[in-house]
Amino acid sequence: MRVLINGIFPVGLTLLVLLSWPLPAHAFRCGNGLVSVGDSKGKVLIECGKPTFKEKVADREKRRTGTKAKGTKTTKSVEQWTYNCGKDDFIYILTFEGGKLVREETDGRGRGESECKGR
Repeated sequence: MRVLINGIFPVGLTLLVLLSWPLPAHAFRCGNGLVSVGDSKGKVLIECGKPTFKEKVADREKRRTGTKAKGTKTTKSVEQWTYNCGKDDFIYILTFEGGKLVREETDGRGRGESECKGR
């Protein structure tokens, strides 16, 4: 009985906690397609169709130090595309930086009819 309490129980409890831990979503299903972090805006547009709403939220500036000459700076546009997938699904926000998908998140339940391709 002591072996059960000291050996198996802690291992089982640890596995249970790890398996129930929520994992971040790394992909967004559009119809028969799937888009994920690193995909271009073009691929997302082809797979998912036009978003319900598009918004430019920022311009990110990144400075690089160069040699003794002038350092260079790069500016990347940050856009958010919103998809309302209807009352039986969620509102999804896809964030693009420099034309690449960098984050996918939900923003509550959708409303009305789905505006998501294939849903």
